[in-house]
Amino acid sequence: MRKTTRKFLAVTAGVASVALLATACSGDEDPGDATSGGATGDSSKPITLTVATFNNFGYTDELLAEYKKTHPNVTVKQTVAAKSEDARTNLTTKLAAGGAGLADVEAIEIDWLPELVQSGDKFLDLNSDEVKDRWLEFKTKPATTADGKLIGYGTDVGPEAICYRSDLFKAAGLPTDRAEVAELLGGENATWDDYFKVGKTFADKSDSAWFDSAGAIYQALINQQEFAYENADGSVVPLADNTTAQEAYNTVTSDEVQALSAHLGQWSEDWTAAFQKDGFATMLCPAWMTGPIEQNSGGITGWDVADVFPGGGGNWGGSYLTVPAAGANAEAAKELAAWLTSPEIQIKAFENAGTFPSQTEALQDPALTGAKNAFFNDAPVGEIFGNRYAAIKVTPFKGPNYFSVHTTVTDAITKVDVEQSADAQTAWQGALDAFGALGL
Repeated sequence: MRKTTRKFLAVTAGVASVALLATACSGDEDPGDATSGGATGDSSKPITLTVATFNNFGYTDELLAEYKKTHPNVTVKQTVAAKSEDARTNLTTKLAAGGAGLADVEAIEIDWLPELVQSGDKFLDLNSDEVKDRWLEFKTKPATTADGKLIGYGTDVGPEAICYRSDLFKAAGLPTDRAEVAELLGGENATWDDYFKVGKTFADKSDSAWFDSAGAIYQALINQQEFAYENADGSVVPLADNTTAQEAYNTVTSDEVQALSAHLGQWSEDWTAAFQKDGFATMLCPAWMTGPIEQNSGGITGWDVADVFPGGGGNWGGSYLTVPAAGANAEAAKELAAWLTSPEIQIKAFENAGTFPSQTEALQDPALTGAKNAFFNDAPVGEIFGNRYAAIKVTPFKGPNYFSVHTTVTDAITKVDVEQSADAQTAWQGALDAFGALGL
């Protein structure tokens, strides 16, 4: 699902957690027999299954209570981490300790997946005839281990559009109609230069910033690259030689683009508060972002969605549900995870939080294709994000070192854009030093 571009983990912390996980996985401790775990859904024994998510997966109390209709012995409880990095730290720490304390179903972010697939023995194999062909290969392949285990059921995908404040556009003399805004930003051939050029026009006539976070812009630029940090064989491109990453970094830290930024770290308190203070006019908007925008904008009207995205299509995020093998009720948890990612529940999650389904059958559902969002001026979000999904042409390769290398650069961007504690050149040198410390 959703990915934070706010400073993730300090590089040392990220390396430590991965190292701990690798150590635990190579040890002799048996985390438990994945196939012997606990009660099944048709058991008469009362059990409670826990689900750990982050941000907003659309799993409301009412939705989770529905499970009891067909599984009367099962009570489902959800724990929601405020930020995905909190969930990642909790997951990796407890996996490294043998799995004690983990939820029966653990949600994970796509960027962590390459690391976790290396530790497939820590998760239940979720392959079954029930879910065969439920997803397209691009969704299942990253969650499949070298020996064929499926460790995660896909929840959502994140096709990106542009969300914008029509009231701030109007005040700055820009078009407000979503179709006109899409054309203003370049239409089908929209480029990043178009986006920044319109931003300059807006900024010259407004006290609000054009966009919220340079980190979000960088994330989008990287997600449009097939090989951002690693080659197809998994070897890491030295950051000093990585022109793809450096060009994207130079773009978002340039004086011209920084002049358009609200200098906010996404998911920070300042970022949340900025929704109430006309802090920025546009956001790069994967479908799941519509939920947080609405949550943070209580009392604010004017948000809309334009069917356009700079540089072509882009996908940001997309999460999975895993079942830790050490769980006492692993088989029952597998059944719950399958239910939560079924077509009908993915549609309900979309209706609750805007999380765009990854399930092939759900993508054809009229409840999705005809969906409108009242908060976003009745925007036809099903059609818009369906179009944005179709526009995605690049599936980035993310190997086991993607997260660590990505963090070195995003930490540098945070120093320039959010903390404003270093100039772009100094912060880039910091990224190079942090990359060197990874020892890759």
